[in-house]
Amino acid sequence: MPNTGDLLAGEPIQLRRGTLLQACHTFGQAPPLVFLHGGLGNRYNWRSQYEFAVTQGWEALAYDLAGHGQSQPYPRYSIGRHRRDLSRLLQRFHIQAPVLCCHSYGVPIGLEWAQRHPVSAFVLICGGTHELDPWWEVPLMKFLTWGGRHLYRLTVVKTWTEKASSSHRHATVQQFLAEAPVPVKVHPYQALEPFWHYNFFHRRKTDRYLDIPTLVITGGRDPMFTAEMGKDLADHFHHSKHLHIPEAGHLVIAEFPEVVNQAIAQFLSPIR
Repeated sequence: MPNTGDLLAGEPIQLRRGTLLQACHTFGQAPPLVFLHGGLGNRYNWRSQYEFAVTQGWEALAYDLAGHGQSQPYPRYSIGRHRRDLSRLLQRFHIQAPVLCCHSYGVPIGLEWAQRHPVSAFVLICGGTHELDPWWEVPLMKFLTWGGRHLYRLTVVKTWTEKASSSHRHATVQQFLAEAPVPVKVHPYQALEPFWHYNFFHRRKTDRYLDIPTLVITGGRDPMFTAEMGKDLADHFHHSKHLHIPEAGHLVIAEFPEVVNQAIAQFLSPIR
């Protein structure tokens, strides 16, 4: 990987013909942490957690989902295709039994992958198994897909969106917003459609995931994933913890990075 001075810079990885993903990987202690971002995001969303993992000496991998960030788009999207991408990427870096750190719509991808492969632990943040799209999300995303996204080229709209994304204005949040601006290309919006009305339990093939140690993190100001949804998610697992941060929103990984990082470190200490 080129030494650019930024751990998250990454490089393009050719998984197969038509599948080129931008990924960053750092060797370290097992089990490796694999970071899955949510819809409209990219690998930089996990900057605070990725850099923390590296300082702890842990192996870490983060990448842009297809159609997001610097990764190649698809003509058609599905959760299964994201899952297969993850399998090929982990094979490329010889990663087995990872800790899957998943944010928002990254959670369904992690759950689907865990039905077929061993996982050392889950860190599930602001995302779950079902009822993931509030009533306003689908019409809003359709409007943005049809062309409304171009409004984000206007400074006033961009500024308003950033203020609506988080009530916190400290440097980590500002960097998060700068590195993950609202997309103006159509592909990230098209990639959201497979997650609409998603229900893991309608697709579940095995209960092997139930015994995976799981940390669920929610924010009290998150309009999309509530504390009740987080408790319900944690209750599905035999060995789970639920951390609720009342002052956090959907961007909790940037709003309260120290709290999230320490929670992950404490949670993983028994398996390291």
